[in-house]
Amino acid sequence: MHPIVQNMQQRTRRYFLRDGAMGLGAIAASSLLRGESSLAAGGDSSPAVKPKAKRVIYLHMTGSPPNLDLFDYKPELVRRNGEDCPQSFLEGREFAFTTGTPTLLGTPQQFKQVGHGGGWMSSAIPHLHGVANEMCRVHSMYSDQFNHAPAELLIYTGSPRTGRPSMGSWVTYGLGSENENLPAFVVLISSGVQPNGGKSSFGSGFLPSVYQGVQCRSQGDPVLFASDPPGMDKALRRRTLDALNQLNHFQASDMGHPETQTRIAQYELAYRMQASVPEVMDITREPQYVLDDYGAQPGASSLANNCLLARRLVESGVRFVQLFDWGWDYHGTSPGTGIGDGLVEKCATMDRPVAALLRDLKQRGLLEDTLVVWGGEFGRTPFREGRTANSAVLGRDHYPDCFTMWMAGGGAKPDFDYGATDELGFGVTENPVHVHDFQATILHLLGIDHTRLTYRFQGRDYRLTDVHGEVIQDLIA
Repeated sequence: MHPIVQNMQQRTRRYFLRDGAMGLGAIAASSLLRGESSLAAGGDSSPAVKPKAKRVIYLHMTGSPPNLDLFDYKPELVRRNGEDCPQSFLEGREFAFTTGTPTLLGTPQQFKQVGHGGGWMSSAIPHLHGVANEMCRVHSMYSDQFNHAPAELLIYTGSPRTGRPSMGSWVTYGLGSENENLPAFVVLISSGVQPNGGKSSFGSGFLPSVYQGVQCRSQGDPVLFASDPPGMDKALRRRTLDALNQLNHFQASDMGHPETQTRIAQYELAYRMQASVPEVMDITREPQYVLDDYGAQPGASSLANNCLLARRLVESGVRFVQLFDWGWDYHGTSPGTGIGDGLVEKCATMDRPVAALLRDLKQRGLLEDTLVVWGGEFGRTPFREGRTANSAVLGRDHYPDCFTMWMAGGGAKPDFDYGATDELGFGVTENPVHVHDFQATILHLLGIDHTRLTYRFQGRDYRLTDVHGEVIQDLIA
């Protein structure tokens, strides 16, 4: 034992009881370090369904891509482009930046039927056409929120307000990790901007902080502040950490604070990450043909690099990989933010690497038990953005009533289109799927009953889906 700690102790009955508590605390800490949880080990709240997926790669297009220009083809909307919106479609709806009667806006993109099932997809995403057979496209998503941050928080935490655990935190709380040398939940951000919901979109909320997302970088040091300071070698780092852990164990037993055990686990994980993270984050280890397929460039910060890193991470045992890519807010307020050439240019940074990710996972036998999810926080309007109605740039407003998301692998039904919207894209007409339903289905594919994955906080049991959500069985293969 470190002398500092030894000098602090007194041999009394109090410390005998304290040492017994430390033994139990050590068991709890070792459980966290092994990536286990009460849910993973069984118990009243353990998963009650057979899992199809072991891990998740969630691709979030921050700002929300225009579904009518990518996945939900509306030839009648194209035919009526430039007409006033029928009042029957506007009644009872709210729009963020629209006054008066808006003008219908048909897509300038060309659509074609792809895959064995003949689903419609846009010319803006040609590489995804080649993996259409892997995709389960849900066209009938809807949300309660039409502003970015609350809508994004609802997608990831089940609530439009901060303070709740994110989906990745819930999953790692329920299932633990498959690799004790890497975080169970890793976050990668491209296009230089944090998600609209901030770090709450991948935070642990009231869950122990060991379950929060660890943000890694594809450029520079993968994890900030994980490297040893100048003048400290590995052996000295180990001795320092041992002394610090003994002090933390002492505090944990004396103070009884659960976050102290989390801190112990995190220090140990950080020590092991110093060797394991740089290795798994080094894409120069990949063959040139793989880099070319993704469009990845070592040393760059891009969605292409992050998609390749996501494959490397899940291949190494990371449970939940969350990718955020900013720049999908298509109001058309300036060149590059319109649904014409601007959308095509942005899609070029996403289309190729995401298609490569699906192919790569499948070739390696990982797609079968890796669930890939793609989407934004809401949809876009079937009419022109009000502020830019007289502009040459075509844009769409926020719209929560209907949008498209898709899944692939992990037990999701392949080459499948689910749900439908009306002929102008204003509302869901078939098989509505609320955000909570989508969350429940993701958890189900991971072998978790969403009604039983709970955590007691401030006197009540919380869950990702709040008190809502139904598993959409039709989406499951």
